[in-house]
Amino acid sequence: MKKIRIALIGLNKLSHAQPIVSSIKTQSDIFELAGYTLPENEREKFPEIAAQLDGFKEMPLEEILNDSTIEAVAVETEEIYLTKYATLAAEHGKHIHMEKPGGISLRGFEKLIETVKKSGKVFHTGYMYRYNPYVKELIQKIKNGELGEIISVEAQMNCYHTAVNRQWLEAFPGGIMFFLGCHLVDLILQIKGKPERIIPLHRCTGLDGVTAQDFGMAVFVYKNGISIAKVNAAEVGGFARRQLVVSGSKQTVELKPLEMYTSGGLYTGMTEYHSEDWKDMGTAKDSNVYNRYDSMMAAFAAMVRGECENPYTYDYELELYKTILMACEEGKK
Repeated sequence: MKKIRIALIGLNKLSHAQPIVSSIKTQSDIFELAGYTLPENEREKFPEIAAQLDGFKEMPLEEILNDSTIEAVAVETEEIYLTKYATLAAEHGKHIHMEKPGGISLRGFEKLIETVKKSGKVFHTGYMYRYNPYVKELIQKIKNGELGEIISVEAQMNCYHTAVNRQWLEAFPGGIMFFLGCHLVDLILQIKGKPERIIPLHRCTGLDGVTAQDFGMAVFVYKNGISIAKVNAAEVGGFARRQLVVSGSKQTVELKPLEMYTSGGLYTGMTEYHSEDWKDMGTAKDSNVYNRYDSMMAAFAAMVRGECENPYTYDYELELYKTILMACEEGKK
């Protein structure tokens, strides 16, 4: 199998640059890391993360873009720069893996999608729950009609960040809803489709003097019910409480913990409720241990090789981005 020559553009501190680099290096049977560029002073800002790239070739951005043997890039800059560098890569005909959710400009993201459509190359984004085995199983059950008519989706993605990290959220519209809530919006949009309207309910906790919106909630209104995305960056025990609940007319499924660390990686718990008996505790099971990033990057490689199509189309990614901005109160800008 021919290896995919890939280059890295940028690094970030709080998103997925570190595990993406690790995954590319680990999966050396499918990737050749041709080089990297740090266009936003990332070596100075994130020296410990940049150390992961020791031994690989640092290249000017223009060299990466103009090297026809480099067929793919992983754009892992901080969120505010993502769309800028992904657009440059699209203009140069590269397959793109891009950190979620994109920069903070709708017009910029629209241009990115227009450009990558013209190129016909793979555009693959880093929404990690797309590669969670039980999320995939659940969505297939929904498509098969096993849950019946879907009434609601309730999604939580909480955590406990330091005051410094929570203040950093001020760079984004909607704060934590943009940064982490985008994962939940992706799940709700996949399962329930486009809502009739969205009601954002974001707040600043004020803890530790933080002035950013570090508590986010959005209500998605549908004809037959509402769905909810909730994200709290200052919740003690929040990671363990991350969950996804899908309620259907035939069955309810709860994923909790949505992800939890264990020896060798992550696992997810699933409880399925079939009975109308109020005392029913459901049927519970845990997934096998998995690495979300290895699955993510292996899927990207398969798409680049033409072995499968990306199930998330250009138009879906644009609709998702618009929905995220609306959930962040920025939909009209």
